[in-house]
Amino acid sequence: MAAESDKPKRKEIYTYEAPHHIYGMNWAVRTDHEDRGFRVAIGSFIEEYNNKVDVIQLDDETKTFVKRGSFDHPYPTTKIMWTPDAKASKDVLATTGDYLRLWDLGNGGRIKMLCLLNNNKTSEYCAPLTAFDWNQANPNIIGTSSIDTTCTIWDVEKQTAKTQLIAHDKEVYDIAFAKNEHIFGSVGADGSVRIFDLRSLEHSTITYESTDLKPLLRLQWNKQDPNYMATFTANGNSCIILDIRVPSVPVAELRGHSASINAMAWAPHSSCHICTAGDDNMALIWDLSQMPKPIEDPILAYTADAEINQLQWSAAHSDWVAIAFDKKMQILRV
Repeated sequence: MAAESDKPKRKEIYTYEAPHHIYGMNWAVRTDHEDRGFRVAIGSFIEEYNNKVDVIQLDDETKTFVKRGSFDHPYPTTKIMWTPDAKASKDVLATTGDYLRLWDLGNGGRIKMLCLLNNNKTSEYCAPLTAFDWNQANPNIIGTSSIDTTCTIWDVEKQTAKTQLIAHDKEVYDIAFAKNEHIFGSVGADGSVRIFDLRSLEHSTITYESTDLKPLLRLQWNKQDPNYMATFTANGNSCIILDIRVPSVPVAELRGHSASINAMAWAPHSSCHICTAGDDNMALIWDLSQMPKPIEDPILAYTADAEINQLQWSAAHSDWVAIAFDKKMQILRV
């Protein structure tokens, strides 16, 4: 095996151009095989029924992305996620849109749907799913959020709903699990961040409400320190950092964007770094280690060629971030 210094050095940026606009995007977690490095699943954003999900991978020799598989997807994916189980015996991908679907990526690019899960027990129709999260501590659990005000917790193995609850007064836009497998949070059109415990779902805690109850679009739990969460409002250009031990008041507000934020991602390997991206074409990385002192400026900034609508920080390759804008996906060394 070649020494690290003998390996060809990677560039700082790699770009992939898709045949369609990109929205859904997620890094593969498994790296237990040489050809599994730098794999990303991307979902098309086409305003019609027929959409696509492609699995692309960086070819180490040509230094370009190649397509490793593709499948049709009804409607655009609102979210894509690989199984968080890095030791899973097979490659499984989950997507949401109209339903929650699980896909087996198989070998040689042969992809088949494992199951389709409908959160409406009384009808074949269902309210669109806005997002989902795969429980990292227990990969048998997936939580979905819906415009019908509910969150549904799924048993992946049994392919059934464990529970469904009315989580908000209006549409639920995102759901996120903490490091503790029993705890999850959600945000929605009512402007609140709510925290739930799967062991006692009769009660929830409203840990934050936005100014003027503006809708909150995304929620992310700090991957290393479960006391911290991040969220942002619709059309808002600041990222709100919350300490759940001190409810109601943000511990920090990151104000470096000049237009709406669309995406954010905590560093998978650090408790004090987060990346934000938005309509000002900027991806910004922040160091929060000085909290509760105000965080004035980002430590890194990258300008894309267009509005960035998606951002993912790789858990398997922690010095790489992926962004999507228009028909392009770029991975950036940070």
